[in-house]
Amino acid sequence: MTLDSMHAVHPDQYSTFTTAQLRAAFHIPGLFVADEVKAVYTHYDRLIVGGAFPLSRSLKLETHSSLKAEYFLERRELGIINVGDSGSVKVDGQIFTLRNKEALYVGRGAKEVIFQQETGSSPRFYFNSAPAHTGYPTRKVSLEEADTVEIGSIDTSNHRVIRKLLVNSVLPSCQLQMGLTELKKGSVWNTMPPHTHERRMEAYFYFDIAEGNAVCHFLGKPTETRHIWMANQEAVLSPPWSIHAGSGTSNYSFIWGMAGENLDYSDMDVVKPNELR
Repeated sequence: MTLDSMHAVHPDQYSTFTTAQLRAAFHIPGLFVADEVKAVYTHYDRLIVGGAFPLSRSLKLETHSSLKAEYFLERRELGIINVGDSGSVKVDGQIFTLRNKEALYVGRGAKEVIFQQETGSSPRFYFNSAPAHTGYPTRKVSLEEADTVEIGSIDTSNHRVIRKLLVNSVLPSCQLQMGLTELKKGSVWNTMPPHTHERRMEAYFYFDIAEGNAVCHFLGKPTETRHIWMANQEAVLSPPWSIHAGSGTSNYSFIWGMAGENLDYSDMDVVKPNELR
């Protein structure tokens, strides 16, 4: 497993960044490499963002020297969402089949996690991992089992379906929360109006972006925003002090993952669009 590192950025420092510096500090491309597990260790609530692409062989989620752990989940929990073809994840000998957009929560203490393809398929497993103080049961969550809400409007170009997959209204976790949002045809804005939440960080993973299109992701303090252009299947980090919103050249989907001290999904400090700068 490849495990890179991304350090936290102070909001005063961020305001001086060039485009290249901004992308280096927050943008995570290239998570899916054939027959590899790639991940980034962030210094925002110690969240790990990663991808596993078992194209011709199974891939084990190995520990890394920088984790100082005998196995990856010795002190961590894990959330996985499949953004490719149907595949499976074997956790300590138990096999969980994940169709496109289905999720799997793996609790602290699981010693072996193996990403597996099926004949002729190419699953792509996006994952987040956060430190955990205890172990909760491993559980698959289908789209039908998600806590699902439909919000927004075509009039404001933000008609979308939010599927809360790995949240405390569905299953228990220590601090990790994950889900996905699907924008309806004709809508391009996500998380609008935007918000911040000082009690937790967030990572977005954009996917289902049609060829030739892109998403402009907005981040930063509400009164001093910046943007990063995102291609298909790329991730971006959002510090606790930052908004996180985006607008695409077409509709798309994205996975949101959060870690921090508060599991209350509604704990948000909303910013009105006319207050943004």
